[in-house]
Amino acid sequence: MPPPPILFDPDLLARRRARAERMPEDFLRRAVAEELSERLKEVNRSFRAPAIIGPRGALWAEALDLAGARLVPDREILDLEPEAHDLVIHALALHWANDPVGQIAQARRALRPDGLFLGALFAGETLRELREALSHAEIEVLGGLSPRVAPMGEIRELGGLLQRAGLALPVADGLRFDVTYPDPFRLMRDLRAMGETGVMVDRLRRPTPRAVFARAAALYAERFALPDGRLPATFEVVVLTGWAPAPQQQKPLRPGSARVRLADALGVPQRNAGEEPGG
Repeated sequence: MPPPPILFDPDLLARRRARAERMPEDFLRRAVAEELSERLKEVNRSFRAPAIIGPRGALWAEALDLAGARLVPDREILDLEPEAHDLVIHALALHWANDPVGQIAQARRALRPDGLFLGALFAGETLRELREALSHAEIEVLGGLSPRVAPMGEIRELGGLLQRAGLALPVADGLRFDVTYPDPFRLMRDLRAMGETGVMVDRLRRPTPRAVFARAAALYAERFALPDGRLPATFEVVVLTGWAPAPQQQKPLRPGSARVRLADALGVPQRNAGEEPGG
């Protein structure tokens, strides 16, 4: 199997995150952490050896009430020991991974049998308004597009990563956060403070002309402004859930192995093939 393409520059990502640490903006991390906390409560299990992968690990540990969790940077090779943890959380960093399957597979190897993997990443419709405004502005002003925007995975393909990484009982679901701003420049300042600005390997290497951003701001307002004049910014987060395989886990039924007829389960009479309703 060929290696995955190198889309992101890890050194640049580290510098952008270090810059963000000086005055971090964490409202989205806290909102996602609250959602993950609810999922952990539904599991109804005490986790005694958790690990958290990604930046701002202490924030996640506090928000999820996981005191003593091992905090692991999201490097290409994760600093995790085999079967050392009963819970591994990949916290809003997987969208920057050049090899997301490899990241999840390493997390699976670090889980004890029947341990839980919980991952959250930006995906789908995230920043669709800003992406559209910037793309059209760049075409108008410069006559073409540069690869400034990271690709966003869709929920179905992201759910498939869990199975490819060897996790059992995989589930993927989406969360949507709608934030409003007075102008696009406030949004872009927040993205810098989150450490979530572009780090594409094939990015434009020269400064973007001011005219591009001015035109993008005008397009953003023309196409997306709300009745009160504020501008919406969509953030879609996909949550991935899977379990390390274990002998005692529930297994999906084989096709044709059901012991109850569908008609009986629905409480309706069963018709034979070709029989008309009411016949």
